[in-house]
Amino acid sequence: MSDTPFDAAAVTPRGLSRAAGDGGPAAPVRILHLGLGNFFRAHQAWYTAHAPDAADWGIAAFSGSRPDLPEALAAQDGLYTLVTRGADGDRSEVLAGLSAVHPGGDHGAWLGYWRLPALAVVTLTVTEAGYTRRADGGLDTDRPEVAADLAALRADPLAPVRTAVARLLAGLAARRAAGLGPVALVPCDNLPANGTVLARLLREAAAQVGGEPFAEAVGSGAACVTTMVDRITPATTDADRADLAAAGGIADAAPVLTEPFSEWVLSGGFPAGRPDWERAGARLVDDVTPYEERKLWLLNGAHSLLAYAGGIRGHATVAEAVADPECRRWTEQWWTEAAARLRLPAEESDAYRAALLERFGNPRIRHALAQIAADGSQKLPVRILPVLRRERAAGRMPAGAVRVLAAWLAHLRGFGAPVRDAGAEPLLPTARGPLPDAVRGVLAALDPALGGDAALAAAVLAAVRADFPEAC
Repeated sequence: MSDTPFDAAAVTPRGLSRAAGDGGPAAPVRILHLGLGNFFRAHQAWYTAHAPDAADWGIAAFSGSRPDLPEALAAQDGLYTLVTRGADGDRSEVLAGLSAVHPGGDHGAWLGYWRLPALAVVTLTVTEAGYTRRADGGLDTDRPEVAADLAALRADPLAPVRTAVARLLAGLAARRAAGLGPVALVPCDNLPANGTVLARLLREAAAQVGGEPFAEAVGSGAACVTTMVDRITPATTDADRADLAAAGGIADAAPVLTEPFSEWVLSGGFPAGRPDWERAGARLVDDVTPYEERKLWLLNGAHSLLAYAGGIRGHATVAEAVADPECRRWTEQWWTEAAARLRLPAEESDAYRAALLERFGNPRIRHALAQIAADGSQKLPVRILPVLRRERAAGRMPAGAVRVLAAWLAHLRGFGAPVRDAGAEPLLPTARGPLPDAVRGVLAALDPALGGDAALAAAVLAAVRADFPEAC
């Protein structure tokens, strides 16, 4: 966007089109992506577009299930505007790395890309819930959609499937059947050791389906890369689309707004090559874990705290919540507990915390607390519980972690943002019952060992009564 005064009435916004000279010709597809959403387009697609060899690395992207976004992007030849929204103004650019876009249900096209000899990288952003795991980390074969997909592949390797793991397994099997070599699988969701997690799920799925072809497809056809991803990217609103049309004359049905900060850390092998992401700012390291913990605990953990506590206190966005002195004090308390458990130099953690306050407080990034609050049953175990467990093992009662759990329980009891969490639905009758029983039941659902920690249950109960009395 521009700081120059603009007469919106004098210009008819034009659509994006490669024929009109936007973005240049589509690059040949060598990357396949599952989870066509804002974060992917602000992060992995951005790094690929900014790599010096971007012209060799086109992306074919599939949505999870919704057809509306692929339809909007297809009408624009895969082009979209990325608006980097700093506190001092906006910078916009048209990104052209999406060479093809498809709805998730287009299974024939999905398998077709796996049969491309040039395919080298498969990335995914399906959220924590999309990995369909049990509490112990294994594949949840009791879930109807998982069981249905495994049965479908058992009957026919080409059968349409819906879940992320099954879609990857079907693709790997199709690639093996075509006699093609291995590719790198690059999960970009907020899960510790996400590459290791994905490898386990694929092995378990292959074992459930049975047959040597599926086991071989996973064993020799995939190199799972572990990643840490970081860029705050809120949902796009109709007002954002209207602002872009008014300020830049662009009628973009699928723009993305994001913050200036971005980080991508990867560890693992790429048997068929990859873009030169380092030249765009990514880091290749031997061990992602220290960076992963820093991001999950400090950024994502604080986001969960603000989503639940801030929502209960009447705030709608991260910027509003972190400007609340009480929410900010609670955030700092949580950060102090979490930072003490990080395996990075203290000065690096301190710098990251300072940067987070600036990022959270950016008034021009409207990051809705209701968006962050979704799927807490999947998020809290990786954002909060690792620190909580370590502190309890050391004989301490971490007040910051306790408060996050208290705020989540209050959220489940109907306060703050609406509950959008399929994993928590079985919990709701317990969570909305008598408060002492609710505390014990919710803790046990997160981790049976926590449910048996009487001192922790008492602390969470006290925190609900002290900080969120409306939920009592």
